[in-house]
Amino acid sequence: MPTTSKYDKEYDNNFLFIVEKIFLHIGSRLVFLWKFSAMSKQDDFFKHITEGNTNKGEYLTLGSAMLDGQTIEKAFVNVPLKTMNRHGLIAGATGTGKTKTLQVLAENLSEKGVPVLLMDIKGDLSGLAQPSPGHPKIDERHAAIGLPFEPKAFPVEILTLSEQDGVRLRATVSEFGPVLISRILDVTETQAGIISVIFKYCDDNKLPLLDLKDFKKILQYATGEGKKEFQEAYGRISTASTGAILRKIIEIEQQGGELFFGEKSFEVDDLLRIDKNGRGYINIIRLTDIQDKPKLFSTFMLSLLAEIYSTFPEQGDTGRPELIMFIDEAHLIFNQASKALLNQIESIVKLIRSKGVGLYFVTQNPTDVPEAVLSQLGLKVQHALRAFTAKDRKAIKLTAQNYPDTDYYDTADVLTSLGTGEALVSALNEKGRPTPLAATMMRAPMSRMDILTDSELKNLLSESNLVKKYNEEIDRESAYEMLNKKIELAEAEEAKEKARQEQEALKKAETKRKSSTRKSTRMNPIVKVLTSATFIRSVFGILTKVMKK
Repeated sequence: MPTTSKYDKEYDNNFLFIVEKIFLHIGSRLVFLWKFSAMSKQDDFFKHITEGNTNKGEYLTLGSAMLDGQTIEKAFVNVPLKTMNRHGLIAGATGTGKTKTLQVLAENLSEKGVPVLLMDIKGDLSGLAQPSPGHPKIDERHAAIGLPFEPKAFPVEILTLSEQDGVRLRATVSEFGPVLISRILDVTETQAGIISVIFKYCDDNKLPLLDLKDFKKILQYATGEGKKEFQEAYGRISTASTGAILRKIIEIEQQGGELFFGEKSFEVDDLLRIDKNGRGYINIIRLTDIQDKPKLFSTFMLSLLAEIYSTFPEQGDTGRPELIMFIDEAHLIFNQASKALLNQIESIVKLIRSKGVGLYFVTQNPTDVPEAVLSQLGLKVQHALRAFTAKDRKAIKLTAQNYPDTDYYDTADVLTSLGTGEALVSALNEKGRPTPLAATMMRAPMSRMDILTDSELKNLLSESNLVKKYNEEIDRESAYEMLNKKIELAEAEEAKEKARQEQEALKKAETKRKSSTRKSTRMNPIVKVLTSATFIRSVFGILTKVMKK
């Protein structure tokens, strides 16, 4: 058996030492190259984000971009104020931070002097009126973002459609007009024609259509007491058609429509108020009690959008929006809306931008919003989506295709891996081009992330000028009262005419009776001659002469 010499052992040790050194050197070089590559990628990403989010005019900062799960400090994701009227979408699964994103946007818009209107379906946005109490996690988040955190309260107005505390929102039936009312009621073409005739009759006869009570009364009158009048002026109106329309009105009534229709009508200009510090008012509509009343919600939204569109002047390119509206739980509008109603909403979404108004839909899944509306949205803030079923995975794949291509993310993978308070953000820059897609660590709200207490809400409402203006109920004389009066007068006239006719009939009967009596007591001419005094004297004279002879 060969023996290993001392020389051979030393040779082996040296060889192993050299190999070890080589591997250590290669490893260190690989680590260096990897770190250099990572740093280079991060630097490139930082440059890509900052250049794509640089603006000449005013902008809102939503947070800082993330790469490979790490927040890149001061890689700010900005949205130009100029393009905020291009509409937007905030989407994501439950608990991913949609409401806080809405809150952040509302706060920043208010600070820039832009009024905001929020639909508060869940009842958790009133805290905007109080400053945030702060929290170590908020400080940690903002340190990672590279943005200082400053707690603030904002000017808030609480509005309501129901009997909840707040500024009452109302509108009259006349303000809707026949076309809008027909679309809301989802009536047939024939029934829509009848509604137009009803409005025409009310205009011609100066009958105010204020509430649903008025509307129902005129429909009943058209086929009842006023049937002849309507038929002569407008043609025959079918009782079956008015009955179908009445049933549609009752459906809205059952969802609380009688509270919405009436006076005093809310003036949309009151949504545009600015406080003494130059901050826009955040108008919060409390809708917690109408989640199960989609018809009423759709009716209100459509009337509001139509009123804004018809009232606001054309704005042109002023560099800032006039009003931003956030519609939480947007599927409540779209899921149960008729085709005619959807077409009306889509038309207004396309046109209202020119009035300086931006609409932002907040929902769990982007597919809740019709494609025709989705294609009009400029800002997209997509929080995490969860894939529990094959349908969910398909929806995520489709959602990923709605975002700009990027070399830094696999969009579909990122959508399912985002944490709470993180979102994919894509906006339009000042020239209307998409900004770089960025997985974003969203900043925290400056206001309280909770509701107001009862005493805080009471104090807020007691200081509101709009509560004093709109919470007085007015029930002036309108179509209902005027038609009732008209019917009463007609009935009184009819009764009077009937009494006159009866009296005339009695007079005729009395005249006839008297005439009959006169005829029955008239003496026969022969008898009259025979019984007359002259005749009798003559007879007696003749008899006397005869007897003397």
